[in-house]
Amino acid sequence: MKPIPAPLPIGADTGRGGEMKNGSGPGHGAKPFTNLKPFVLLLLYTLKKMSITLLSSPFYQKASFINFSTRSTGVCYGQLRTSIKMGRRNFTVRAKGKRVSFDRASRNALLAGINKLADAVEVTLGPKGRNVILDGPGVPKVINDGVTIAEAIEFKDTIQNAGATLIKEVASKTNDSAGDGTTTAIILAREMVRSGMLAVASGANPISLKKGMDKTVQELLTVLKTKCRPVMGSKDIKAIASIAAGNDEFVGNLIAETIEKIGSDGVISIQSSSSMETTVEVAEGMKIDKGYISPHFITNQEKSIVEFENAKVLVTDQMITSIEVIVPLLEKTAQLSVPLLIIAEHVRFDVVEILVMNKLQGIANVAVIKCPGLAAGKKSILQDIALMTGADYLAGELGFGLEDITSDQLGVAQKIIITEKSTTIIADPSTKGELQARIAQIKKELSETDNSYLQEKLSERIAQLSGGVAVIKVGASTEAELEDRKLRIEDAKNATFAAMKEGIAPGGGATLIHLSKYVPIIKDSMEDPDERIGADIISKALRIPAFSIARNAGVDGSVVVEKLLVCEWETGYNAMTDKYENLFDAGVIDPCKVIRCALQYSLSIAGLILLTQAVMVEKVKTPKPRIPHVPGITRPPRNL
Repeated sequence: MKPIPAPLPIGADTGRGGEMKNGSGPGHGAKPFTNLKPFVLLLLYTLKKMSITLLSSPFYQKASFINFSTRSTGVCYGQLRTSIKMGRRNFTVRAKGKRVSFDRASRNALLAGINKLADAVEVTLGPKGRNVILDGPGVPKVINDGVTIAEAIEFKDTIQNAGATLIKEVASKTNDSAGDGTTTAIILAREMVRSGMLAVASGANPISLKKGMDKTVQELLTVLKTKCRPVMGSKDIKAIASIAAGNDEFVGNLIAETIEKIGSDGVISIQSSSSMETTVEVAEGMKIDKGYISPHFITNQEKSIVEFENAKVLVTDQMITSIEVIVPLLEKTAQLSVPLLIIAEHVRFDVVEILVMNKLQGIANVAVIKCPGLAAGKKSILQDIALMTGADYLAGELGFGLEDITSDQLGVAQKIIITEKSTTIIADPSTKGELQARIAQIKKELSETDNSYLQEKLSERIAQLSGGVAVIKVGASTEAELEDRKLRIEDAKNATFAAMKEGIAPGGGATLIHLSKYVPIIKDSMEDPDERIGADIISKALRIPAFSIARNAGVDGSVVVEKLLVCEWETGYNAMTDKYENLFDAGVIDPCKVIRCALQYSLSIAGLILLTQAVMVEKVKTPKPRIPHVPGITRPPRNL
């Protein structure tokens, strides 16, 4: 590459009849920077657009400073400016400005965003809640799910959007942990923030407020734990699922029947159906996402599948590169007249050819699949398969060589079904004891992790080892109805599993109101007056869900709340029948885990917002209107 030529002095002759570059003479209208290489122009343009500070180099010198301007509104605007010198030319790259808001102005802007989001979500609460239409690519969605609505909301004002994003975190965390109760969590957080800001504006110490709120919720969760009762039979499961799905009895029956088939350790997968009907398919045994590596292994030509009964199983994470290492196994299985399934990392092509030849000639009934899973997940699945079949897991990292393998290291499966894309292994009854121990170990791992991805994978492993995997294929008349129904079934499924873990309590917001009766006792143990105000904030917030459910049903919410404050623990307001009754008998129940998570996560975010003193966000730059081009008038060159 040629070096960049030095800039011409002002007034230098360019050989074009007196036109001058970089000067103020007659040639001033010429294109600027014509002596710069194109890549330099591109670099400077990129720096300006991406707000990247140019690094120091032999050709560049830079000086940066931040310029802040403060207005009387309590909002500060800052801008980073970087000057770059190349030869005699100076260029300026300006970074995007920051909008900084302080004190009450920042908290009010955050609250405005929180209110808008909470108002949009609150209308869906309860059995008579309304839907929200979400516009987007394709057909608009008609949604009744709180977290889905929250995630779709975004505001133009950056501080309001920051407040909404924080509340989205409440819904997201509640959904990840409990699978339901996202709308309740959002309106609880909104009320805690709103009441807390009023207290701070009146002179309360926000740190003491948060401390009082934390103490109160901690004590209330202890009370909740003692009041919850376990799920008793399919009647409770049906009630929980129906309530979570918006009082949809069809969904309640569907979930109850499915869980009865797969058990409490099972896994339910929800998929779209190609028809208008909603059906349930229960997969028996352990299913892995690897099929046969050659169609010549097929035993059932009509179904294009491999079917083995009482088959031997080889499990290894190593590559089989020679037929000699498995010849003893082939001979042994041929003598016993039993099929052989080989699960390996890789089997060389010539080895597969020999196996296929023996299969076609009727010498050995054999099939090969590759190891399922990736990385650490692969090891766990292979260990599960080995335990399920009673085989030795021949791991290369443990020093097991394939040269010395014997038939005693093979496992056994009652039945194996292999398709082009998947393999299902049904365990032999003799391995039941080992399976139960393995399931208990995985359950312990599940209880110790907070990672949602790991929780999902561990739950799938438990379900596969226990033989409980169900697929609900959801059908509907339109795309919008299908999306809504899938979300309702998802909520019902999550709420049901949550209830089976931590028990159930009265629904309809009644549990939260009954918990608020314990706040005065907790408050009496506090000496700091601001902490006592924090306890009152929690007490007020606990009444909001029942108030909103009643209001969405067309009833005066304040009247409902006042009546519930004098009712017994199991009594509440049934918005569907407009009666005050025993909610356990009426089937209006909520999972205790959902209530706990909604309280914990709403308190967490509300406390952080109350301690906020300043907010810094990107300054939104209003685009300048384009200047129309008028023929005959030359536009001035754009500044880089």
